[in-house]
Amino acid sequence: MTGRWTRAAAGVVLAGAVAVAAAGCSDSDSQKASDAASKAASAASSAASSLASKGSDALASASAEARQKLDGVKNGVKAKDDVTLGTAATGSDGKVTVKVSARNTASSTKSFAVQVNFDDKNGKLQDVAVVTVKDVAAGSTGEATVQSNRKLSGDVHAVVNAALRY
Repeated sequence: MTGRWTRAAAGVVLAGAVAVAAAGCSDSDSQKASDAASKAASAASSAASSLASKGSDALASASAEARQKLDGVKNGVKAKDDVTLGTAATGSDGKVTVKVSARNTASSTKSFAVQVNFDDKNGKLQDVAVVTVKDVAAGSTGEATVQSNRKLSGDVHAVVNAALRY
């Protein structure tokens, strides 16, 4: 999402540069156009930074919420190796969903809290969500579906960041 806003800001800067070129050749006109272009570039940069900040605020909030959910699990045992993910798919609402499968290797029924990170094609974190796979019988595999908290665009990959069996 930040990339889209950065491209938009670059478009505004480009428009400002075109305005400079079209402004004419006199020193006074060139200076005015240059000032206008500088102001446009500054405003675009500020807007892009503000939007990027809002995106990272949402990501920080989702990450904190995920950590809180995992911290709330009592007597959890690390079980990341017992969890697999299906293929990420983007729904009509723009949110990404993925099937989570948790294999219970314990001798009694257990549940799983699974944190899934949604990364872009470069591995940059885009969103975080936690899903619970409830009441998986001993020796069985349970399933649940996790969904991103917000709309994500581009090539999104889901990765198990943490899993607790309890």
